[in-house]
Amino acid sequence: MKVERPFRYIRDDFFLARSFRNLDDMNAQLRHWLDTVANPRKHATTQRVVNEAFAEERPYLRLLPLAPFKSILKLKCRVSREGKVSVGGNTYSVPDATRSRMVEVHSLADEVRIFENGTLIAAHPVLERRKQRRVHPDHRRSMTSQHRPRTRDESLVIKPAGDTVLQRSLALYDAVGKVLARESRP
Repeated sequence: MKVERPFRYIRDDFFLARSFRNLDDMNAQLRHWLDTVANPRKHATTQRVVNEAFAEERPYLRLLPLAPFKSILKLKCRVSREGKVSVGGNTYSVPDATRSRMVEVHSLADEVRIFENGTLIAAHPVLERRKQRRVHPDHRRSMTSQHRPRTRDESLVIKPAGDTVLQRSLALYDAVGKVLARESRP
């Protein structure tokens, strides 16, 4: 049995030097390329026609399960002094009461679950970009006492510097410019 690297082949032979009007156009071009170029070709390594090889393997394929597959990546992570664990370039809070310095993290496609000695102590939605921090308000005694009550699912996402820009009135910049102009006059 031969395992191919189809993504590199598709990237190098299909996507390069093409443009698409929209997703439907891309799918139509891909279908045409598969039917006329990729699948009728003789594979360089196996020396078999791709369509013919697939026809032989088709009876052995099984249907996918109806329920989505929940793959879990299990990691052992150290809790930082700030009470966070690092997963996938982001940090997620654990409760202040966490005693262990090492916890088990289950990373799913849409959620990060943190376990201490087999007990779930935190669950966070996965942060989309890197270098973000997510602190659940129930995990910090000082945060919950300083802020308004929050719902159970509500949380605080701290974004890295530079992601947001404070919006100000242009009049402010006009006034600053006038002051600077007066100061620079001899």
